[in-house]
Amino acid sequence: MTRVPANRFVCFFALSIAGLSWDLYSKHAVFRDLGYPHHSSDWSYDWFGGWMTFRLFTSFNPGALWGIGQGYTWAFAALSVVAVIGVVYWLFIARAASSLWLTISLAFIMAGTLGNLYDRVTFHGFVDASGNPQPAVRDFLLFTFGEFHWPVFNFADMFLVTGAIMLVVHSFRIEETAESPSTTDSEKIKTTSTQESATQSVAALSQTFTTGVSNHGCYCHELQRFSELSGDCYWKFLVRSGSL
Repeated sequence: MTRVPANRFVCFFALSIAGLSWDLYSKHAVFRDLGYPHHSSDWSYDWFGGWMTFRLFTSFNPGALWGIGQGYTWAFAALSVVAVIGVVYWLFIARAASSLWLTISLAFIMAGTLGNLYDRVTFHGFVDASGNPQPAVRDFLLFTFGEFHWPVFNFADMFLVTGAIMLVVHSFRIEETAESPSTTDSEKIKTTSTQESATQSVAALSQTFTTGVSNHGCYCHELQRFSELSGDCYWKFLVRSGSL
């Protein structure tokens, strides 16, 4: 069984910890400066004549990525725990970490999962108007495209999407590898065709040689031996000559 290189452990945990740290710090800093949900930064960046804009806007999301599944925070928290266990098992028990690409992609997914799980179990410390813990994810990145407002998100969401895209790319690479034997088959067919052409060339050359020797008073006692060795063709003439 293939052993997981030691540097894969370092790579995975370093990226996961760095991503998680940045996500939690950015949430803390933005919500500290702007306060509770629906507070916006007093600045914004505009592109394409104001058609595309970006600003900070605090929001609590009790659902999943981009606001999907509102009200199922604890269900998503449980799924996050399962995802964390699954990532660790896939990487280090099933040894997917032998692939650097998978190691990086799953590190992004781990960082994003833990970042949002931290909020879902109310570790952020925010409470609602009744003083109850707020089991929701802190989002604050807002893009608009004309009249369309993209769902508010955070860096954990970015890490999750990046990791997911990398997994999709990896799946296509696996499919291409699986299809490669067909290329080998075509090469075999091409090789067979080349061998047949070589055989025909040998026969034509043999006939020409025999005719030339006969015109000079010689005869050909044995002619042409053709065989195949390691996929290559070779031929040999054994000619005996004598005087009439």
